Formats: sequence, structure tokens, C-alpha cells
Amino acid sequence: MCTWCALGPGRRPPRARGPFRFPGSTAQHCRGGLITTEPRINDRIRVPEVRLVGPNGEQVGIVPIAKALELARESDLDLVEVAATARPPVAKLMDYGKFKYESAMKAREARRNQAQTVIKEMKLRPKIDPHDYETKKGHVVRFLKAGDKVKITIMFRGREQSRPELGFRLLKRLADDVQELGVVEYEPRQEGRNMLMVLAPTKKKAEAMAEAREARGRKDRDPLDEAGELQSTDMPEEHDEYDEHEDELSPEA
Repeated sequence: MCTWCALGPGRRPPRARGPFRFPGSTAQHCRGGLITTEPRINDRIRVPEVRLVGPNGEQVGIVPIAKALELARESDLDLVEVAATARPPVAKLMDYGKFKYESAMKAREARRNQAQTVIKEMKLRPKIDPHDYETKKGHVVRFLKAGDKVKITIMFRGREQSRPELGFRLLKRLADDVQELGVVEYEPRQEGRNMLMVLAPTKKKAEAMAEAREARGRKDRDPLDEAGELQSTDMPEEHDEYDEHEDELSPEA
């Protein structure tokens, strides 16, 4: 049991202020003591024996903890407890610092590739101008290409509420125009003064993000290639320049 738990249920560890931190102030306290997510390593493993796994995954077998620590020191590696609930616990020889770094990089890459679908909204009027319709449709196409859902809202005013078929036809027209990029996930439905429809992209968000990164990479490489081609075509050939110079020095001239 930790010090703060021993003082009673009403006591809590002090919060860290300034550049100093109290020991254990960031850990979780409970009636059983400190709870940590870090595995036990080296001398922190308090068991009589462990099932040892070598650095390359080979099974060494059940050995006393002293023998396992000795093997770790001889190999210049750490003894890390990877399965504390097993009987006996499973420990592995590894470079713990390198293991933590690689785990952090994998988690960072996973967060980077994690895609969250966002619902965009586009509002239209039943009697929208053709030019405005094309502009709004362009935004919907851009959202669907990015892998986002789009909620289309038709806003009715005044007597337009008695003509819901205008909004339905407009939504049907828009769904047909973007059918290659999105499908109707939520059919047109009247809700008060508005009529709603939701379009879902045919591509997943992760695929759209990967294609966007690839397109940016090609765009960054293309100017360099074009500059190289221009430079190669603009350079005159040496023998042509020599011939012109030879003509200027000829006695007939």
C-alpha cells in the first residue's frame, strides 16, 4: 500500500507545482497501491523464476531470476517482463530503450494514418440559380473526394413549403451528378422547413488521404523535372557554336 492510501480515503497526493514534482504525483493511487502501465524491468522483477525468451524470440526455458539477470548483463540487454500474469511470468531479453522508441514511432504512425470521417454540410434553396448550383456541386465533389460525408439541406421559405417536390427533385439531381463519388446514405426526408439528404463517399477516408499525399508528392517532383528538361533543351550544342565562330573568321567574309 502506498503512503497516500495509508493515510485514508480522503487524502490525495499533492499536485506538482513549479519545476519540482512530488514522487508518485502522476501515478494512479488506489487501495492496493500504485498502478502503472510500464512493464517491470531488471531488478524490479520480484519473482523467484521466470520463463525466459531470448532476444531473437528463442525459448530459453524456466530459469531463476538471478540467472536471467546475469544473462541480461552478459548480453548488455535488459530483462523485461512481458507477461506478468503468466505462471511463471514471461520475461524477454531486449534493448528496452530501443523497444520504447519503436513503440512510440508505431503509435505515432498509427495516429497519423487514423482517419476520422467528418460530416460536411451544404445548404441549397429550391429555386437555386444554375451557376450557384454548379458552385455548390463543386464543393460537394471536393468533400466526397476527401472522403467526408456531406449533408445536403434544402431550405424552404414561405410558400415554398407547399412545394416539397422541388427540393426532392433537386436532391435527386445532385445525387445523380455525383453518383461516381458518393452514394445516398440517408434518403431525402422532410424535417420541418428543411429537407435533408446525406451522401457518403465511395472511398474510405484513409484511401483519400493516401491519394492526396501521393498527388502532393508528384506535384513536388514535377517542377524539378520540367526545370531539368528546359535546361537541357536551352543549352546550345558546342559544334554549332564553333561553326558560327569559324564562319566569322573565314577570309571570304
